[in-house]
Amino acid sequence: MKDTHKHQGLRNQLVKTLEEKGITDKNVLNAIANIPRHLFMDSGFVDFAYQDKAFPIAADQTISQPYTVAFQTELLEVKANDTILEIGTGSGYQTAVLIEMGAKVYTIERQKELFKKTSLFLPKIGYKPKKMIFGDGYKGLAENAPFDGIIVTAGAPFVPKPLLSQLKIGGRLVIPIGDDIQTMTLFIRTSEKDFEKHELGKFRFVPMLKKRN
Repeated sequence: MKDTHKHQGLRNQLVKTLEEKGITDKNVLNAIANIPRHLFMDSGFVDFAYQDKAFPIAADQTISQPYTVAFQTELLEVKANDTILEIGTGSGYQTAVLIEMGAKVYTIERQKELFKKTSLFLPKIGYKPKKMIFGDGYKGLAENAPFDGIIVTAGAPFVPKPLLSQLKIGGRLVIPIGDDIQTMTLFIRTSEKDFEKHELGKFRFVPMLKKRN
């Protein structure tokens, strides 16, 4: 499948929609304008790729709504060369947004089927994470910590302590917390022991799963 002028036009429309919904970070918007989201979708959904909606992908997971991706990414305040840990690689779309913004991305996926598919697919379209791991996101990635930012792309019933401990001072953790409906929560590490917490609206994510398959 190719990336055409038509796709670029649809992406520009999507960016306008995101701006209307309040996304202001130009780096986030530019990344979304550049990434061919239709390549991340199952063939049945390709025609809808640039609608601001979530769609099913393999292993009962979803590719997040572009607004959610943009909102979470904006909260991270990504700068070029930041080290970012992503919990839940999924389709790889969020991973690509972070890489497009110049971040060094470490990403963990616990669905074997998705892990295999995405780890082959991302480098093929020019987005290579620093490290992609099949494992339990609740544990984070201690050997590559501390991180400038950590993003969790699935609903978590609580905040995993290892994730907080793996942030740099000044680092940001963006995580949707809750069971059925989640509250988007931002933690900023202000010292060794202290964190600032901000709650930023309700979202609905697939649940963060602890068991591996």
